[in-house]
Amino acid sequence: MTMQARMKNPAYVLPNGMKGIGGLFKAVGEGGLSPVMQEIVGLRASQINGCGACVHAHVQNLRKAGESDERVATVAAWREAPFFTDAERAALELTEAVTRLADRSGDAVPDALWDDVADHFDERQIAALLLLIGVTNLFNRINAAIKEPAGTSWS
Repeated sequence: MTMQARMKNPAYVLPNGMKGIGGLFKAVGEGGLSPVMQEIVGLRASQINGCGACVHAHVQNLRKAGESDERVATVAAWREAPFFTDAERAALELTEAVTRLADRSGDAVPDALWDDVADHFDERQIAALLLLIGVTNLFNRINAAIKEPAGTSWS
């Protein structure tokens, strides 16, 4: 069965949209997060949002970066997997909290979580994490709306 998106990605239909998104990605790159950390965070947000195109892309990028099958396969179950550092766990928990805003009562990001993140990342890195989580959620929502199939190349 051949799957096809409903339309071209809106960020390409409206080129200024891609310029803005490109600026966000450039800022994330300036934040000091490793490429692997960026992909793990992007993968977790995309798993939560059910974005097949983004899940596929992040998995491919992690494999290209030499990440083990164990780590890639257990991002969705990171709490029960011994393959992640404390910093990665903090980033994954932040990703879940920010991505699932409506699932929380009270603080979207509780102080204890913020303190844990701040124990592992400096302000620039936290800024990069937050921008990355936000732009990943943006792409997830666009791709869900247009039914972007997994394996799509955006270039």
